[in-house]
Amino acid sequence: MKPLSIGKAWEETTAFVKREGSLLFPVAFLFMALPVVIFQQIVPPELLAEVMKAQSAGGAAAVPQLPASFWIGFLVTMVIGLIGALTLYALALRPGISVGEAMRLGLQRIPVLMTAGLLVAAGTMIAIIALTLVVALFSVLGGSRSVTALVMAALFGTMMFVAARLLLLNAVAIDRPIGAVDAIRQSWRLTQGQFGRLFAFLAIVIILGVVTQAAVQSIFGVLGALIGGAEIAVLAAGLATAALSAIIQVYFLVMTARIYRQLEAAA
Repeated sequence: MKPLSIGKAWEETTAFVKREGSLLFPVAFLFMALPVVIFQQIVPPELLAEVMKAQSAGGAAAVPQLPASFWIGFLVTMVIGLIGALTLYALALRPGISVGEAMRLGLQRIPVLMTAGLLVAAGTMIAIIALTLVVALFSVLGGSRSVTALVMAALFGTMMFVAARLLLLNAVAIDRPIGAVDAIRQSWRLTQGQFGRLFAFLAIVIILGVVTQAAVQSIFGVLGALIGGAEIAVLAAGLATAALSAIIQVYFLVMTARIYRQLEAAA
């Protein structure tokens, strides 16, 4: 098993962010926070409320029909966020380059990342369809709820396993001039034997992000309501949550880059 120290990666991350934060945070706010806030302000609040309610109630089948403008805005926001993430990876993996150079590198590698993402998504969808068919079969045969729950747990576990094993995909694609298939293959190879550590890292980041964003959204929503009513509350909560998300993304992406360098050196 290749050595991997999460503690060492964290120490290197904090030192790098402290030294290069004047470059990293503006990129994160401009590409990852601001577009999200703008998208939330453009989309009618009632439409966002319907989507959130449908997702919590019944999944994709309950989601209301969305206009084309919603999907266009969503796609633009996602692409801008991807450019920002790849720019941050370039800055973290190649210290000394300018923001412009990092952005150009990120733009050059977007086709590779999008192709790799489509391939991974296709594989995931095949797994989901297969497990859904298994659940449907057990339901027809009178299977118990425990079996269905077990299959769903297996699906969740599979998705987390893939997420951990492909955690370094963006870093690999930015650092190496290779195609989508090779990027997936090399990312998978680098994380071999490291699932436990990487899963724990992902779990901590997810839990920390959910808890802190919920707290910030609640606090700034209340403050905004006291200052200017419901509209100000929504704007204040959105700005604060997006800003916090950008900060978390900076540390997450830089730390992922440091993990990549450790495993690359060991390989």
